[in-house]
Amino acid sequence: MSQSLDLFPIGNCAASALIDRAGRFVWSCFPRVDGDPAFSALLGGDTQAERGFWAVEAEETASIRQAYLRNTPILSTEVTDVSGAVFQVIDFAPRYRQFGRVYRPMSFIRIVRPISGTPHIRIRMRPTGCWGAAEINVTTGSNHLRYVGGEVTLRLTTDAPVSHIASERLFRLEEPLVMFLGPDEGIEADLAATAERMLHETTAYWRSWVRTLSIPLEWQEAVIRAAITLKLCAHEETGAIVAALTTSIPEHEGSERNWDYRYCWLRDAYYVVQALNRLGAADMLENYLGFLRNLIDRAKGGHIQPLYGVGLEAELPETFAPDLPGYRGMGPVRVGNQAHEHLQHDVYGQIVLSTVQAFFDERLLRPATLDDFHALEAVGERAFLLHDRPDAGLWEFRGREAVHTYSSMMCWAACDRLGNAATKLGLRDRADVWNVRAAQIREVIEARAYNPELGRFAADFEGQGLDACLLQLVDVRFAAPDDPRMAATLAAVEEGLRRGPYMMRYVAPDDFGEPKTAFNICTFWLIEVLHLSGRTEEARGLFEEMLGRRTAAGLLSEDIALDGAELWGNYPQTYSLVGLINCANMLSRPWTSVR
Repeated sequence: MSQSLDLFPIGNCAASALIDRAGRFVWSCFPRVDGDPAFSALLGGDTQAERGFWAVEAEETASIRQAYLRNTPILSTEVTDVSGAVFQVIDFAPRYRQFGRVYRPMSFIRIVRPISGTPHIRIRMRPTGCWGAAEINVTTGSNHLRYVGGEVTLRLTTDAPVSHIASERLFRLEEPLVMFLGPDEGIEADLAATAERMLHETTAYWRSWVRTLSIPLEWQEAVIRAAITLKLCAHEETGAIVAALTTSIPEHEGSERNWDYRYCWLRDAYYVVQALNRLGAADMLENYLGFLRNLIDRAKGGHIQPLYGVGLEAELPETFAPDLPGYRGMGPVRVGNQAHEHLQHDVYGQIVLSTVQAFFDERLLRPATLDDFHALEAVGERAFLLHDRPDAGLWEFRGREAVHTYSSMMCWAACDRLGNAATKLGLRDRADVWNVRAAQIREVIEARAYNPELGRFAADFEGQGLDACLLQLVDVRFAAPDDPRMAATLAAVEEGLRRGPYMMRYVAPDDFGEPKTAFNICTFWLIEVLHLSGRTEEARGLFEEMLGRRTAAGLLSEDIALDGAELWGNYPQTYSLVGLINCANMLSRPWTSVR
């Protein structure tokens, strides 16, 4: 089976996995999202048929039908064999409230049910260890198998015959069976009854969560699926939100633009909580604010990195995993991300933008305090200090630095929003300080990022370059959509970066040559600005185009081929799902049109 990104994520905000169109686990890391992939077939190249997966297969498959249970990340895979016999596999990670807290173990459950006829199935469980370098040894007990040799010893507890699984033997599926995979701990309970109870509780949890969302009238299923998946990208223990669940999916064929996205970028997380706020999902915001408060305390008014590990780790050294050949054999497979060493000054704005709502939002269990404001002022001080200094920029250029308009704009936003927060707290003197600083940064941006000869903003100070992130000048309220300078900027960005319906980030060669794919979030930024500029029908057309490029799971990766034929880049990409939610909210007909 050829590798593709047509994958279904499952998870519980601690465990996560990707399941392919054959119903196989092909990606899942232990003991957490940035750990060792026990299921690594997604990056197994030609070896992916041999190891790194967990499959429940028919003897001879005729067809497979897959879908999530409504408003959940619980996947149903229905397999029909050539004789017409049918069986179903239900895949999920348990998540529900018990004993006053959320139960979310680093575990997965597979329930296999005969539906009709007499299915004959084979279970193949072939995990890898230490990024493909370790030999996995299997030991068996009366009702379990242990997989030893990876970063974590895994235990598969089951009511199926253990020898059938160990020997990958074909056998008749005559009654439902359960497999519970997790750390090497026994289960002292009726396995079948426990699994069914957990399925019921997990289903109820997700449907109750979805019911709290304020969704648009149109494109409801797409928005709900994007929201659920954004929640799956949260590491709830600390509040971190990862940029994607995968590493090393290339931005285009042979590009070597293979990055590890299993970490918390403060920029990406800001966009996630912004989008979920528009749906009313305050739980994600509140948990992420705890993560930010810890980072601010650790920084002590100094440098803040653009990304951290989900456990607040600052050191994320970038190494290679030579024993995994990569997606379709397109290595390298990278572990860690060198961008943690970068200077990216926009991060100070994103911290403030993420936090400022807590000074105004009465829903929160822990509203922001005066102490929080004073801690946040240290972040604002850095933003003001660095607003006109060179950095690596939004797109994390590794070989060049400049004073990037986007970074400076976010430093302006930090000071501007701190002025808002100070006003809310009744701190008039501090409000004056931050409003004056915001005005000073605005003057600098308008003098140095605006190119009077071209009549538009440029990507860098005193420059001429184009970058799709200039469209964000409207979103952060730096420029109005009807500002003539913004209209000229939009026209130039469209002419220089738009390729049919899709937007590229930039076209100038970078550290790895010329980009060859469009960047999905940039297309959504274009859709937003087109709508705000009065080109709503065109915006709706482009939005429908993007919806048509989603996987069967209803999701998007980071990049798309310029002909729209294939998705590239890490998956599922939070940026892209944020764009989907924001555009649906913006473009939908109001509920009052049908009420």
